[in-house]
Amino acid sequence: MTCSLHDIVWFEIQGVPAVSIASSEFAEAAEVQRKALGMEDARYVLVDHPIQDATDDEMRAKAHQVLESVVAALSA
Repeated sequence: MTCSLHDIVWFEIQGVPAVSIASSEFAEAAEVQRKALGMEDARYVLVDHPIQDATDDEMRAKAHQVLESVVAALSA
């Protein structure tokens, strides 16, 4: 989550809308990191945990579940 939010901050500074996608297990870490980076409006979307051992089909389902949230975050 730390690297992901660093990347989001970099893209946002460049004027490129960006959103981080992570497991719901990292919700608290996302909040802490974006505050620590001084970018409390950095956008992220959480997918259901766990993802590490998910099959390809399960990952596609997780992606499908958050697609609208990702598009909304990028359009904000």
